[in-house]
Amino acid sequence: MHIVPVVDDADSRLDDYRSLTDVALRRRHEPSGGLYMAESAKVIARAVRAGHRPRSVLTQRKWMPAAADALAGTDVPVYVASAEVTERVTGFAIHRGPLAAMHRPDEPELAEVLRDAAHGGRSRVAVLEGLTDHTNVGALFRSAAALGVDAVLVTPDCADPLYRRSVRVSMGTVFSVPWTRVPVWPAGIDELRAAGYLVAGMTLGEGTMTLDQLVGEEHERLALVFGTEGDGITPDTDRQLDRRVMIPMSGGVDSLNVAAASAVAFYATR
Repeated sequence: MHIVPVVDDADSRLDDYRSLTDVALRRRHEPSGGLYMAESAKVIARAVRAGHRPRSVLTQRKWMPAAADALAGTDVPVYVASAEVTERVTGFAIHRGPLAAMHRPDEPELAEVLRDAAHGGRSRVAVLEGLTDHTNVGALFRSAAALGVDAVLVTPDCADPLYRRSVRVSMGTVFSVPWTRVPVWPAGIDELRAAGYLVAGMTLGEGTMTLDQLVGEEHERLALVFGTEGDGITPDTDRQLDRRVMIPMSGGVDSLNVAAASAVAFYATR
């Protein structure tokens, strides 16, 4: 590591870390600059182990030992600043540990992800259609990792899995679960079917079966589609599903939050 003390929040070397609370700025910075933010030593360590390259790290002095362990000998500048400086730069009080500006890896092709997911024969993939809440995306990735889902696919309008909050909520598991963005959706359903997947959507619409009934059919390859937080699966996607699946509810509740529903579905179909 190259330890670089920084005392001025206007220092241009910290530009990657500015205005992290401005969503519009983050969307402009991350894809065009090829960066994402990893927050906390544990998340940075998981990113590095997954082969992702840090461009730099911003930390307070008290977190330097944790940053050194997380970086595992990588040769990057580590900017060390006071709590006041880091807060003025980022726009919030940092209390989870070091921040790392990471080079964003290229997303693999859909066909490659599906081929690798089905390498062992039986396979499950999750499809996130238009989720807008980064917390839900991160929680879903964590459940996918914990419950053995082989890959996660996100539609073009889905929130970014590498957004800072998604990465943090996933506890870095976004780096361990293979994922990519489906270029065109719902046309991508055809590619799922061509790869041998039955496409089942989690929905409250007409013609649903229970999750237990889906499990009883024992499909070799299963793609589970989860719709957006407000409206669920879109009508265009719904018309192309092979199965419409519901989790039976009681107590006057009609449905679960998408992150909770995904955990139930992943556990049931494991």
